[in-house]
Amino acid sequence: MHETFAQALRRLRGPLSLRDVAQLASCGKSTIADLENERRHPSPELAATLDRALHADGELAALADSGTSVMEQVDALQAGLTECLASGPMTDAGLGEWEFTVARHGRATRYRPEADHLPDLAADFGDLRLALTHRHSPAAHRRLTIAAAQMSGLMALTLLKLGDDRARSWWRTGRTAAAAADDRATLSWMYAQEAYQLYYGGDARGAVELAVRARHLAGALPCVGPALAAPLEARAHAQLGAHTAAADALTAAETALRRLPDESRAASAFGYSESQLRFHAGNAWTHLGDTTAAAAEHARALELYPTTDRMDIALVRLDQAMCTALDGDPGAAAALAAQTITALPPEHRSVLITYRARQVARRVPETRELRVLRELLALPAGERGESADQRGD
Repeated sequence: MHETFAQALRRLRGPLSLRDVAQLASCGKSTIADLENERRHPSPELAATLDRALHADGELAALADSGTSVMEQVDALQAGLTECLASGPMTDAGLGEWEFTVARHGRATRYRPEADHLPDLAADFGDLRLALTHRHSPAAHRRLTIAAAQMSGLMALTLLKLGDDRARSWWRTGRTAAAAADDRATLSWMYAQEAYQLYYGGDARGAVELAVRARHLAGALPCVGPALAAPLEARAHAQLGAHTAAADALTAAETALRRLPDESRAASAFGYSESQLRFHAGNAWTHLGDTTAAAAEHARALELYPTTDRMDIALVRLDQAMCTALDGDPGAAAALAAQTITALPPEHRSVLITYRARQVARRVPETRELRVLRELLALPAGERGESADQRGD
């Protein structure tokens, strides 16, 4: 049986520690560990360096050449170079590149399907994690930690939209990073975004608690956290039937939006815009059964949203379907919900869309249009709508 590069490296390392070998080869300890565990392939340059450092007389170099394809060598070279660069000093330009990368991923959440976006997000986050393992000045480390908090939030948000419960762990990681950086604006944003997970998970009271926490943390800061949190708080209060509390939260949301600087109103997970507030206000009024107020907000939201914001537009239309049901036309409501889903490209039919469409379906009594909607959602045939006099979700 032929010995692999990993096996030969472990044998030749002998009593030396991973750190000892890493120092001899001028690379990271994790690189040696990954090579020994076959999690990465050695580049020709690294194999030659290890060969010389461990006096292998060409053995390691030969094993690396024999078992590695050209593309594997390319991947190993890129990984090794990334680690080498990460170990160097972090310049202002380097920090700026990381902050641009985070901002770019924030914008991508508004138009990229989550399943397509996740691999790129994870790849960049892996490189950011590597950068954080090295020593930097306190100021540079803080900026990298804030970037990690924001990337954690994006990871959680993406997993939430995919219906993956691992999102919950990422919220915790993001909050820990934001707190470590002592960044109240980012911590407020994290709590506001996490409140959405509780809201869509059916925990309206928990969503209110996190939204209030987000607003409290921000204090007087003109940041996105309160602008995100107040409308979500209004929607949760509305779900609970608390009309006055919902209206008060919507008033707070209008104030928070007015205080936002222009750059914080961008189409991004890190921004909040009037189109979003109109959608969220319309949703709150829909929950409260005030279809007239909801209709005005829905119409304004659809005027403001760019056509690329497919998911929010679909959610607005599903709210319109709910209002149609509340106004006494369940067949038209089910038809509008079905049209909304079929008009949405399959890759954009996230669990949030399904969640709201199912609420519409539960609100509608048995009709031909409802059967069509159920087929789209694969709802059990026995799930019948609520009675017409019940308040819509």
